[in-house]
Amino acid sequence: MALWMRFEHAGQMKFGILSGDFITVHQGNMFSRPTPTNEQVDIAAVKLLTPTQPSKFICLWNNFNMLASKLSLSIPKEPLYFIKASTSCLPGDASIRRPRSYDGKVIFEGELGVVIGKECRRVPEVDVREHIFGYTCVNDVTAVELLHKDGTFTQWTRAKSFDTFGVFGPVIATDLEPEGLVVQSHLNGTKRQDYPVSDMIFSPYRLVSMISQDVSLVPGDVIACGTNVGVGSMKPGSTIEISIEGIGILSNTYE
Repeated sequence: MALWMRFEHAGQMKFGILSGDFITVHQGNMFSRPTPTNEQVDIAAVKLLTPTQPSKFICLWNNFNMLASKLSLSIPKEPLYFIKASTSCLPGDASIRRPRSYDGKVIFEGELGVVIGKECRRVPEVDVREHIFGYTCVNDVTAVELLHKDGTFTQWTRAKSFDTFGVFGPVIATDLEPEGLVVQSHLNGTKRQDYPVSDMIFSPYRLVSMISQDVSLVPGDVIACGTNVGVGSMKPGSTIEISIEGIGILSNTYE
């Protein structure tokens, strides 16, 4: 397993593999035979960037059995998804900002993110693994009161795409088996979410396959697999942490 990350150091954007407290800097293309350099950087000396720059940030709705049962939702026959604007992307250790045009409730949603590593178009589920680069932590932040503000149109894009609302990182972990992972969310140190990925209606492999029948996926794209019970609102000054063992902790403040 490798933990890939992007970062800024000495005024330059770089990427590499994290091991302990040090990053081995690589060159080339992260998704296509990157090569290590002789440079190592202390993680304490860098500024985190999102581990990829996705052309598409695809997010799932109603993809967990426990949450569907709690909300009395029917089990969907195919993935229900929307796209967050790429300009919403935010790395760990940065501040999620309340939109100036909105004064309602803002919620966190801890999720597993799938990162595409190879162009993916109409790929059968049995072949999906070779198209996945790895996995990351996601906080799918939502201005929840906008969703149904207008009775004629559900505002998924607007509610989900404000600047800083697409939080993911801090790394991409490769060579993980997603079915055994557990997603946890802590708000100001209190555990709010603790759920297994195995409760998904559409597993990560199946999601990638089914979405690729509709949309071409390219290296760096992120699919947030949806959230489960325990989401909640954040107040200014809050700290929210999304953690997945084997990947790490995505930590941000909300202002």
